Amino acid sequence: MSPLSIAIDVALFAHLASVAVWVGGMVFAHYCLRPALADVSPQLRLPLIEAVFSRFFNWIAAAVIAILISGGFMMSRFGGAQAPWQIALMGAIGVVMMMIFAHARYAVFPRIRRAVQAQRWPDGARAVDTMRRLVLVNLALGFVTIAVAVLSRGF
Repeated sequence: MSPLSIAIDVALFAHLASVAVWVGGMVFAHYCLRPALADVSPQLRLPLIEAVFSRFFNWIAAAVIAILISGGFMMSRFGGAQAPWQIALMGAIGVVMMMIFAHARYAVFPRIRRAVQAQRWPDGARAVDTMRRLVLVNLALGFVTIAVAVLSRGF
C-alpha cells in the first residue's frame, strides 16, 4: 500500500466515524431522548436537555472539524472542483448541515440556556421545539448524504 492509499483510508475512516457520531447522536436525541422526556415536567426536562446538548454539541463540533478535514482531503484526491457529482453533492449537503448545526449551536441553544437560567419554561420549550425541527432536517439530510454515498458507487 502506498502512503497516499493509507492516507485516503485513514481519512475515510475519520470521515465515516464522525458521520456516525453526528447522525447517530441525532437519531438518539430525536427518537430516544425526546420521547422519553415527553412526560417530564419542564422544570426537570429543560435543564436536562440543556445539559445533554451542551455535551452533544462539543462532540458534533469535533465531528464537523474531522468531516471538513477528511472530506476536503478526499475531495482533493478525487478531482477537487472537478470531482464526480456524487462527491460534490455530498459536500454541498454537508455544508448545509454544518450551517444548520451552527445555527442550532450559536442561535437556538443559547435561547435554551437563557430560558433555563431564568426559569422561563415556555421560552425554553419554544426553543427546544425549534431545535427539534433543526435536528429532524439535519437527520434527513444526513440520511440523504449516506444514501448518495452508498447508492451512487456504481456510477
